[in-house]
Amino acid sequence: MMITSPYAEQLARIPVRAHRTVVAGTETAWWEYGAADDPVLVLVHGFRGDHHGLEPVVAQLPGFRIISPDLPGFGESATFTGRPHDISAYADWLGAFIDTLDLEGHYVLLGHSFGSIVSAAAVAGGLAPERLVLVNPIGAPALEGPRGVMTRLAVLYYRTAAALPERAGFALLRNGAIVRVMSVTMAKTRSKSLRRFIHDQHDRYFSAFGDRDAVLEAFRASVSHDVSQYAAGITVPTLLVAAERDDVTPLAAQHRLVTLFPDASLEVIPEVGHLIHYETPGDAASRILRFLRAEARA
Repeated sequence: MMITSPYAEQLARIPVRAHRTVVAGTETAWWEYGAADDPVLVLVHGFRGDHHGLEPVVAQLPGFRIISPDLPGFGESATFTGRPHDISAYADWLGAFIDTLDLEGHYVLLGHSFGSIVSAAAVAGGLAPERLVLVNPIGAPALEGPRGVMTRLAVLYYRTAAALPERAGFALLRNGAIVRVMSVTMAKTRSKSLRRFIHDQHDRYFSAFGDRDAVLEAFRASVSHDVSQYAAGITVPTLLVAAERDDVTPLAAQHRLVTLFPDASLEVIPEVGHLIHYETPGDAASRILRFLRAEARA
């Protein structure tokens, strides 16, 4: 039985339309929330997730036209054909996706977790949103995070999945017990009902992929790159929304990261970890809105 989202009532007030578009040869599934003439916000979700994961944030942002695709290889989007699922490919795809929608620079780009790396790489490479928002940014090499041991175990897990025959490796990647351990580790909330919702979301969507090799390639990309590699080349006003108890990037690294951008500010949400989008989407949205309004006045 699906656990009802604590944000369902807010989300239900926002109209949503599903689309399918071929982007640079890759069939891409994307969702459009809000009115067509509202200011545009493009979302890029995290590793192994899909557009569902950012819906709690969408629910807090009425008054925007929010465009939320599934990254190639995840959710309902197809895998890349003829190139690996690396940061370069994802950044190129993101630029092509935005070109296909003919947004012409009149949009804000938001990347979460792995999506923060993809978004940062794309903007450093020439993509030109009006503003950039990075939520739970991967601000330092994952193996150096406060749970570097957990990351090394994850590396071993994915290497094992790669070494096994395809069917067995695919089954290991989608193993429900391992997904639950990941979910329990990352959740910081003390609310039992919210924890149940988070675990249900991960059970439903964290294994929504159809190709083992695409997932393995994307994982290698996620632990081989971080936002700090691209920060100096990002000239658009940028907001980092970090978590006090993030297991992936320690807070000290986020304070270092913000200094690498020509024009960036840092907001820290207390008592939350790498799941800002599930645990504190309202707090994140209020900080994002404050940033956007301040930039508009400037």
